[in-house]
Amino acid sequence: MSGAAFSADPLPGKVAVARRCHPSLPFDVERVRADFPALEQTIHGKPLAYLDNAASAQKPQAMIDAVTSAYTHNYSNVHRGVHTLSQRATEAYEGAREIARRFMGAARPEEIVFVRGTTEGINLVAHSFVRPRLAPGDEVLISAMEHHSNIVPWQIVCEETGARLRVAPITDRGEIDLDAFEDLLTDRTRMVAVVHVSNALGTINPARRIVELASRRGIPTLFDGAQAAPHLELDVAELGCDFYTISGHKLFGPTGIGALYGRFERLAAMKPYEGGGEMIRSVTFEATEYNDPPHRFEAGTPHIVGAIGLGAAMCYVEETGLDAIAAHEHELLIHATKRLGEIPQVRLIGTAAEKAAVLSFVVEGIHAHDVGTILDHQGVAVRVGHHCAQPLMDRYGVPATARASFAFYNTRQEVDRLVDGLHQLLEFFGP
Repeated sequence: MSGAAFSADPLPGKVAVARRCHPSLPFDVERVRADFPALEQTIHGKPLAYLDNAASAQKPQAMIDAVTSAYTHNYSNVHRGVHTLSQRATEAYEGAREIARRFMGAARPEEIVFVRGTTEGINLVAHSFVRPRLAPGDEVLISAMEHHSNIVPWQIVCEETGARLRVAPITDRGEIDLDAFEDLLTDRTRMVAVVHVSNALGTINPARRIVELASRRGIPTLFDGAQAAPHLELDVAELGCDFYTISGHKLFGPTGIGALYGRFERLAAMKPYEGGGEMIRSVTFEATEYNDPPHRFEAGTPHIVGAIGLGAAMCYVEETGLDAIAAHEHELLIHATKRLGEIPQVRLIGTAAEKAAVLSFVVEGIHAHDVGTILDHQGVAVRVGHHCAQPLMDRYGVPATARASFAFYNTRQEVDRLVDGLHQLLEFFGP
């Protein structure tokens, strides 16, 4: 967009700085698409219809420009440096932290830790906050729709401590069984960790209700927000959770960067996950005094330009307007659900009442990989496989699904191309 709210002035001596973003003109999908250069290409001679946004989203020019400017004119290591370039880089890096604070609804920038992504955010909490509090017989509660990133870290800390991993069941529609979830909360539950939006089903979980149920017993909560951040307006303070973590690459930003929100009192009580530079206040061979949060958890040289790019992407989303984004994506979801429902051989996996713009499906008698390959030859990019959610696939009795996941730059015409591609698939394989 021409009015990108994250300034990345290419002139030497200027630095990208954060300012409050406001929704711009009424939503216009063609105007938005013009901001994403990757969408202009053809695949196998067909215009690209990129429907793999739950895996990773394409990048707006405003974000690309911010990254280019940072590397071209304002790059240096951050903090401690007294020269101009270091001061510029530090200003931009910490400015991005302030943007992330605002985007996530945190009370203060010290509650935002830059991490490599949602996976590292969950691991940090699992090892630095939860593991020291676990004893044999204690429990960690997750749900049956979790991504592997919100399963494996808890398995590791439970195995190391003798604790037990409990799993709340889901319904056939792909919704958490809240009665069963509540029954699984006990005096031995030390953490509740649940996905906010399922990457494989699109289900939007009742996060506020989950926090309420856990809080009654004084149980801390963490949400995997990787899929929620591109689609929903976040407000961690209103939600009342203890931790919330997101990934930049799904939010139209760079890879290798994300943000972990943690209540400051929780972060202040945690020991570092990694040791090295920046996370210390002082070091002797006898002892080390740790820095305050968030720097306590950002050992070594951080992904400086990644954070700047993440800030630019967040501003781009804010400028576009999350209400407008949600309305457009919901229209796509309704249209796609209707069109796929008209194909008898297609079965949708996950039909929750509250969904983000994600459709997982199987085609009767045809392997998901064949579905993805033939659609690709029509220029339609979807994801196929277990989507890093193998236990969820087992729950539905399928080895894999095809998944079409939409972003605000997708169109009804691209949905129709997906449906046309499925009809061609069925013709190819025959009756």
